[in-house]
Amino acid sequence: MRKTKRGKALEITPEVKEAVYRRDEGLCVFCERPGLPEAHFIPRSKGGLGIEENILTLCRTCHRRFDQGTARERDYMRSYFRNYLKEHYPGWDESKLIYRRFPNVNE
Repeated sequence: MRKTKRGKALEITPEVKEAVYRRDEGLCVFCERPGLPEAHFIPRSKGGLGIEENILTLCRTCHRRFDQGTARERDYMRSYFRNYLKEHYPGWDESKLIYRRFPNVNE
C-alpha cells in the first residue's frame, strides 16, 4: 500500500518513538505506569504530526481515556499534556504540530 505525503507526516517513526521513550523514561506521563510512545497530542485525525513535540508516552488506560474519555477528562488531560510538552520544548507551539499541505510562507 502506498502512503500519501500526509500519511507519512502523521506516522510516528521508530526514531521518534525511541526519542520520546527516552524523554519520558518509558513511563506514562500522566500516571507514571509503564507506557508506549504512541499518543498524538494533536490527534492524527486532525493532522497531528508524528514528531517528538506532538507525541506522548501513555499507558493503555490513559491513552484510552485521552481518546475516548469524557469531555472533562480529555480537557484536563490535554491541559496537563500541554504543560508537560511546554516544559520539555521551549517555544513549543501547537500550531506547528499540524500537517499543512500548503504551509503558509509567512510562518
